[in-house]
Amino acid sequence: MGLWYTEKQTDNLAISMQVRQNLHRERSPYQDIAVMETEEYGKLLVIDDAVMLTTADEFVYHELIAHVPMFTHGSVQRAAVIGGGDGGTIRELVRHDSLQEAYLLELDERVVRVSQQYLPELASGLSDPRVRLEFGDGIKRIAEFKSYFDLVIVDSTDPVGPGVVLFSQEFFKLVRESLRPGGLMVAQTESPFVNRDLMADVRRKIGSVFPQTYVYLGPIPTYPSGLWSFTMGSTGPNPHEVDLEKVAEITADWPLRYYTAQIHTAVLTLPPFVQEIYNSK
Repeated sequence: MGLWYTEKQTDNLAISMQVRQNLHRERSPYQDIAVMETEEYGKLLVIDDAVMLTTADEFVYHELIAHVPMFTHGSVQRAAVIGGGDGGTIRELVRHDSLQEAYLLELDERVVRVSQQYLPELASGLSDPRVRLEFGDGIKRIAEFKSYFDLVIVDSTDPVGPGVVLFSQEFFKLVRESLRPGGLMVAQTESPFVNRDLMADVRRKIGSVFPQTYVYLGPIPTYPSGLWSFTMGSTGPNPHEVDLEKVAEITADWPLRYYTAQIHTAVLTLPPFVQEIYNSK
């Protein structure tokens, strides 16, 4: 039968992957961290028994959470990523020439160090000289910035344990205060199949803080249900008004695997069942 890793994604849903070998496991001061080599999805990063990413599909998540807001803004100079210790989001941000400074605000330094050792394909961007690595409470740190960033990305874990506060209205207010005029934020907001109430609640909270909110979707097979949502709060820029010809020109030589100018438009087109989540609230 071999060795299998199983994540219980909800009370009624689980995903299992056959494991070729265990690469690493440790207990950091904050959480349990494991890296495995799977037969189907490449390397797998698990934190506290929850799938964080696999190297087979992480590019969808990281390209969408980074490039949709970057091109929506158009000229991001300063960005912050809260969470995201694997480095995948930073890897995508540093592709942009406009970027002058990117803070990675990660609670657990061991997530970064483990990723640098076992997931170098994700962590490669962390060595970029524009990147500032800071370890500790990202919420307290973001509160120290006022009108500083053009973009804040909340690359968080699920809303359990320490991650709950990253889905609160109070946190979104701190993020808004950290942004310069014309700035925006994006957060991962779970699955429209299994987290309908959370998605509606988060959009309502972001909408109470930002004048404009937008939702977009992407397929990530190893996340619950395989369909994932991202919610953007904007002080002005509209993702529907991006210059797609410019996107195509800039990304023409990038080694992207999911995001394109056409995908930018497609992910913002919500199917009726997702629209119903927000219309019913």
